[in-house]
Amino acid sequence: MSNEKSESQEGLSRKNIHERAIEEHIDRIGREFRRGFELLQKYPKSVTMFGSSMAAPGGERYNKFYELAKHIVKETGYTVVTGGGPGLMEAASKGASDAGGTSVGLRINLLRERHANPYTTDGVDFTYFFSRKVMLAFAAEAYIYAWGGFGTMDELFSILTLIQTNKIPRVPIILYGSDFWNPFKDFIVKNMLGGEHLIDEPDLDLFEITDDPARVVAIIKRAPVSEWWRNIN
Repeated sequence: MSNEKSESQEGLSRKNIHERAIEEHIDRIGREFRRGFELLQKYPKSVTMFGSSMAAPGGERYNKFYELAKHIVKETGYTVVTGGGPGLMEAASKGASDAGGTSVGLRINLLRERHANPYTTDGVDFTYFFSRKVMLAFAAEAYIYAWGGFGTMDELFSILTLIQTNKIPRVPIILYGSDFWNPFKDFIVKNMLGGEHLIDEPDLDLFEITDDPARVVAIIKRAPVSEWWRNIN
């Protein structure tokens, strides 16, 4: 009888530990979202810039993204939001900072991105990828994607899907760097639009590919200031 009671108590103890762990995760997730929302509400006009963490400072792509961010801030005064890490994120942060603008970094604790780049002027740290991803996609006036890997593609397809399914209003999606993005579009046309017809032809209009900083600025200026966050579905 005592053994059964002991096993029952042990089972309840394990259950309580699991429940406490779940509550701790929920509380931490809630705190991350709160910090992220409070930060971004300070910057009502912004563009979010995505790109590889592996681009070397001083390289051609690094310099192009740096100049683009610098040009955007000088022409619009908008805040630049990035993942706050190295590579092209650093290039965008540096461009915004050197133009006298605000550079917000939404950082994640990774070996490759353990420290914020030194050019962010404000930011917040995240433990969970998904909460950081929501904040990166939250209420920008435009989203700019440069050369990148799995993370950049993940963030791109998330926004494309939200717009395609009418979960958020239409927001400019700019793919910067035709050498990288034209083959991407060719893949979509051939394998998603063609063949089994997995998307509709108007879906190709959800993004624009360009190499022209002036064109990027024109798109941003034409975009309305986003307030879709007031009615998140």
